Amino acid sequence: MDPKTGRRAAALTIAAPFLNLRAQNRNDRPNILWILGDDLGPQLGCYGHPLTHTPNADRIASEGARFTHCFTTAPVCSASRSAWNTGVYQTATNTHNHRSHRQDGFELPAGVALVSHRLADAGYFTANLTEIAPGLRVPGKTDFNFRTPRKPFGGTHWNQRAKGQPFYAQINFTAPHKGPMWPAARKQKSLIDPAKVDLPPYYPDHPVVRDEVANYLDAVNYWDTQVGSVLDLLKADGLLDNTAIFVFGDNGRCLLRGKQWLYDPGTHVPLLVRWPGHVKPGTVRTDPAIALDITATTLEIAGVRRPDLMHGQSLFDGAKPRTRVFTARDRCDMTVDRIRAVRDARYKLIRNFMPERPYTQFNDYITKNYPTQNVIKQLHAAGKLTPVQAQWMAPRKPDIELYNHEADPHEVRNLAGDPKYAATEARLTAVLDKWIEETRDHGRTPEPESAQAL
Repeated sequence: MDPKTGRRAAALTIAAPFLNLRAQNRNDRPNILWILGDDLGPQLGCYGHPLTHTPNADRIASEGARFTHCFTTAPVCSASRSAWNTGVYQTATNTHNHRSHRQDGFELPAGVALVSHRLADAGYFTANLTEIAPGLRVPGKTDFNFRTPRKPFGGTHWNQRAKGQPFYAQINFTAPHKGPMWPAARKQKSLIDPAKVDLPPYYPDHPVVRDEVANYLDAVNYWDTQVGSVLDLLKADGLLDNTAIFVFGDNGRCLLRGKQWLYDPGTHVPLLVRWPGHVKPGTVRTDPAIALDITATTLEIAGVRRPDLMHGQSLFDGAKPRTRVFTARDRCDMTVDRIRAVRDARYKLIRNFMPERPYTQFNDYITKNYPTQNVIKQLHAAGKLTPVQAQWMAPRKPDIELYNHEADPHEVRNLAGDPKYAATEARLTAVLDKWIEETRDHGRTPEPESAQAL
């Protein structure tokens, strides 16, 4: 069978394992739980990672569905969270710059609302958990680039709801995010051996680099133990079988060329969905998905009408699968940039609107928290980088980057400008231009310097 024909045939059948998605009436509506990993990429056992030990995430995958190609709309938390908490691209709501609108009272445009508010209006109790169980606390992260006219959530635990009331809750685990959880992760009995880490070709083989990657994987393992505590609590409360569970990352992994960038490691996240009786155990979906689809699906299974402005679509219930996803990066902290990308089944096109700004333009967060960047700079000065590794030190970015991510999964061979791929480049350029226009991308309007103060 021709590969393209096979993909089309698969697309027509992937919705079949998901039956009776929508709740039939207000009395049998399921509980809905989002379990987040801050800066969590798909480095899980169920995704085939050879070193991580994630039995709890793997269990959810085996008892539900695993999406192999899910992406967030942005490679940084506040922009990404401003999108999937509403179901609308952050570029369409002027919430695309990281940690923006913190002091100006900015609110979402008309027709856009938090998913928690829509569910609360439909009778759900909403909660952003802070104390999951004794000894297990999380900060209750929201990090929206907008102000809400009322509190985002109604409480801090599902046990605060009225008797018989369904709940929608988020648990925002921060273990994979660099910070106090990384040293805590190193206190586990079993740790990742840095010598066994498989480094991508754009990383130099250096002890500091290996240690940073290994520590990230330790943090992923630590996150999984926290997920296990949630599953135990749901079971103890008698909620495990009537709760639709979504597990995903708020953006990709917090390693160099990941978080803050539109290469796959910056936006590729796991997505696991478990809902007994509705999602067939062991299902694997390979079609592209975007985190906004989690929002749309959540509203659908709760029986809430789809808003007129909603860029997400149902993951199940017979919806036509996506053929491509769009991602966007804008200012991150003090680092001003504008990058857009489109990714289909084989290719990704990245447009750097500010190519004169190099990959290594100053960013305080990266300087302080990404030791790999300092190693690369040192080795570059000593002339010890490979040509692929030296790309990171280029004085400017290419205007266009085009990658065949099937043949080049690390996205290091730029095909832009190659006559053999001229038609592909032109096609994806046109698709990206159309998306920018149709979604009214606010990135076209420069952010005032006065708004860049965090």
